[in-house]
Amino acid sequence: MGKRLLVAYGLWALGGPLGLHHLYLGRDSHALLWMLTLGGFGAGWLGDLWHLPGWVAAANGAGAPGQRGGSVPALSALRLAGQVAVGMYFGLAAALALPWVPQLLAQPLAVGLGVLLVSSVGDQASEAPSVLAAAFLASLLFQGRVLAVLPSSLAASIAAQRHRRYKRPGAPRPRLPARLYHLGLAYLAFAAPLAYGVLSGAAGVLGAPLHWLGALPALPRAIAERLLLLPLRAARILAELLGFASPEPSTWSERRQRAYKVLGIPSGAAAEDVHRSYRELVKVWHPDHNRHRAEEAERRFIELQEAYEVLAGARSPRGRGR
Repeated sequence: MGKRLLVAYGLWALGGPLGLHHLYLGRDSHALLWMLTLGGFGAGWLGDLWHLPGWVAAANGAGAPGQRGGSVPALSALRLAGQVAVGMYFGLAAALALPWVPQLLAQPLAVGLGVLLVSSVGDQASEAPSVLAAAFLASLLFQGRVLAVLPSSLAASIAAQRHRRYKRPGAPRPRLPARLYHLGLAYLAFAAPLAYGVLSGAAGVLGAPLHWLGALPALPRAIAERLLLLPLRAARILAELLGFASPEPSTWSERRQRAYKVLGIPSGAAAEDVHRSYRELVKVWHPDHNRHRAEEAERRFIELQEAYEVLAGARSPRGRGR
């Protein structure tokens, strides 16, 4: 049955950010990409408007895309930019949703899958082993830190462009129920970790700033706190990535080590040493005694208070850890 341009335009208008027009035209990889990025972060969905006539013609068999321009597709700066952006997006999503998984595993895998998804849009594809190897190697060089999401995405995208190829023409297409089933599984693989991250470890995340949530039942309150915190955590990671903020200590033991350093005492110091050092340093850095350097004094004073809270046991590792 031939595809109609009017139907494609209607699906683009009604459900374009969810990729309904791509699903109608048999462009399942493109549909999944739009589902996971809400229409290519909005801009891709708007750009589809000008490409719909060509895609409808290709879906109706007007020209074999895999036979154009030789055996290797032309280099596309737009596709390369999309690979880098989606690779970084997948990597950041993995960092937020899978904090318990080692970053050397979760982050490069997510980056590589994001790049491969963009590579498979339309009539093109790439070699998965090469793309994943490039992502893992770049992440390893940066020791799996969040900062590695950018070089990993760049390395994987360059590898994908270097090994780009056309899809084999004439491959049998599964029926619609099977296609929907595969798309659903792929979407679930992306969304399930995010949902689990929302439902787990959410209680007490924001503490006092969200005291007004105390009237809510425990589970809905945990979900609400987690959802409200996700944009803040994403912004923090992006700030770290761009160099505008220093990375936070990721574990309770790292927080304790930093607290010892702030108070100027050796690791494992006795409680009396913690109290004595805190009292002495608070007197030195109290803002009232440092009006000539108020900003620095205020910053150091806050650091001392936070360090004292960590070492004095005001908050348990369960309450402060992520």
